[in-house]
Amino acid sequence: MRKWLIGPLVCAGLIGVTLGVSAFAVTTNPSDARRDTFQQLDLYTTVLGQIEKNYVEEVDETKVIEASINGMLSSLDPHSSYLSPDDFHEMAEQTRGEYGGLGIEVTSEEGAVKVVTPMDDTPASRAGIKSGDFLVGVDGVSIIGMPLDDALKMLRGEAGTSLTITIAREGQEPFDVTLTRENIRPDSVRYEVKDGNIGYIRVSSFNERTSDTLDKAIDSLRKEIRGPMKGIVLDLRNNPGGLLDQAVKVSSRFIESGAIVSTKGRRPEDNNRYNAVRTKRAPDVPIVVLINNGSASAAEIVAGALKDHKRAQILGLTSFGKGSVQTLTPLGPGKGAIRLTTSRYYTPSGGSIQGAGIEPDYEVANVRLSDEDIETLKRLQIRYNEAGLRNALENDQGLQRKPPHIPANMPPEDYKGDDFQLEEALKLLETGSL
Repeated sequence: MRKWLIGPLVCAGLIGVTLGVSAFAVTTNPSDARRDTFQQLDLYTTVLGQIEKNYVEEVDETKVIEASINGMLSSLDPHSSYLSPDDFHEMAEQTRGEYGGLGIEVTSEEGAVKVVTPMDDTPASRAGIKSGDFLVGVDGVSIIGMPLDDALKMLRGEAGTSLTITIAREGQEPFDVTLTRENIRPDSVRYEVKDGNIGYIRVSSFNERTSDTLDKAIDSLRKEIRGPMKGIVLDLRNNPGGLLDQAVKVSSRFIESGAIVSTKGRRPEDNNRYNAVRTKRAPDVPIVVLINNGSASAAEIVAGALKDHKRAQILGLTSFGKGSVQTLTPLGPGKGAIRLTTSRYYTPSGGSIQGAGIEPDYEVANVRLSDEDIETLKRLQIRYNEAGLRNALENDQGLQRKPPHIPANMPPEDYKGDDFQLEEALKLLETGSL
C-alpha cells in the first residue's frame, strides 16, 4: 500500500545492494549505462570491504550501509529518504494521529528534554508532571545530551507498558516517577472564540484525524457563538504538512467545488487533479488564513487553494515553499519503507510554490526587524525555507522567493501584545482592511 505525503521529514539495508548487483549480473548484453552502474556497485562493495577490513575500529555494517543509501537518496532532494522499520512504525503512528506514550509535549533546551505542557487526562498530567520540568533519565538511563528524537523513542512505546522517568524540577532534588503508557491522541486542531463572534481555528498538522477534528471544532464554534459568525481565522503557521488527502478534505470544508491541487510527475499515474470533495461545509463567512515560513506542503496547499478561489485573505509571511509530493512505499516485512519524491504539486491556478512559497495578501511580521537585521540575513544567507535546503528541486516555472526585506507591516516599537499577526487578522475581519 502506498501513501502520499507532502510534509517535510531518512536508507535500505545490504540486501538492496545485493539484489541490485545480482540483477545487473544476469543481464545479457547490458547497455553502456548499465555497465557503468555495475562498475559503480562494484566500487561500492570494494569500499565497504576496505572499511570492514582496515578501519581503526570495528564498524556496524548495518549502520554504514544505511548511511550510504541515505546519502544516495538525499542527493536527489531533501525529502527522499529510507525509513528503518522503527522509523516507519513511528511515521505510521504520526499519520494515524495517535501513539503509545505519556501525553507530554516536550522540547530540547541546552541538551535537556524540557516539558512544554502535559496534555489533559494523560499519564503525564495525572502523575503531576509540570510545564518547565526537565526529564533527565528513562529507566535509569541518562537522556541528558541525547538527541530529542532518540529521547522520544525511549518515552514512547506500546500502551500498557511501564517506564520510570527521572524529573529535575526547580527547587527540588531529582525524583523518579513510574508511569504506564497509554494510547495518546493529540488534537491537531484546536479552536476558541475571539471578540465574541469570530472563530479561531489552529491546525498544527495534517494526520488521518485532522478533517474530522476540524468538523468538531466548527460545530463547537457554531454553538458557542451567539448569533451570526463574523469570520474565521485559520491558523496554519508552523504547520509542517502531512497527508495530501487531508489537505484536500480540509480545503473542501471552505471550497464547494473546483480544483484544490494538481500533481505532475514522470509517470502518468503521478499526474492527478484533486477536486473539492462532498463534505460538511464551514460557515460561509470571511476567512483570514495565517501563514509564515514554517507553513509547509499540506498547509501551503490549503492556503494556495483558498487564495486562488478567492475564498480567503492570506496574512503573515511567505510560506516555506515545499511543492513536492513524496510516495511512501513499504519494502516488505522487516525492511522498512522508502520515501521518494514522485511529483510536484500545483495550486488551482497552476502555480508552483516550489522554493518560492505562497505570498500573503497582507505581509505582516510577528517581530520587529531593523535594516541591520535584514543586512545580517542577506550577508549570512540564512534562509529558513525550501530554497535554502541542500539539493532542493528547482521551481520549474522559474519563480523565486523574495530576498530578505523589511516586512510591510510589523509590530510598533512599543508593542506589548503576544501575537501581532493574529491581532491584525482579527482587525481585518472586524473592519475589512488594515
